[in-house]
Amino acid sequence: MPDHAHLIGLVDGVPRLVQDDWRVIGSAAEWDGSPGALLPLELAVAQTERLRASERTGIWLSPTDDPACTIEFFDAIALIGVQFPKFTDGRGYSTAMLLRARYGWRGELRALGDVLQDQLFALRRVGFDSFALRADRDPVAALGAFSPFSDVYQGSVDQPLPFFRRTPTCI
Repeated sequence: MPDHAHLIGLVDGVPRLVQDDWRVIGSAAEWDGSPGALLPLELAVAQTERLRASERTGIWLSPTDDPACTIEFFDAIALIGVQFPKFTDGRGYSTAMLLRARYGWRGELRALGDVLQDQLFALRRVGFDSFALRADRDPVAALGAFSPFSDVYQGSVDQPLPFFRRTPTCI
């Protein structure tokens, strides 16, 4: 997974640059049980007891992971990360929608990997509330990507009702 250097988080619904104190773990050999670890789903499943015993852990999902497998950990984790291996891979959008709308995840949901400024508005719409930008991207310029449109037509996680249901009609 590409390194990121900038983290944008929604603070009271407003995008801000925030400090990232999570470590993305790639394998069991990298995790010593210390807090602030974001574990791959496979490791979380293999070390469920250790995950539950440690404080402040999270899970990250690859595009092929089933988000339903995270439900059993909802009470023990603070963060779910969703990996975008390349910006053209849109499976993470579906994963976010499933986690928020179908499975009821209410904790932090972070976009990881090849996350670009052009994706931020749509990522927020499907339920992401933190965004780990690629290290080569300008985080200040990226903040402007959250408000390019004054309204949206389709319903989604951030606005469940479509525009025509929110607007009074004139006869």
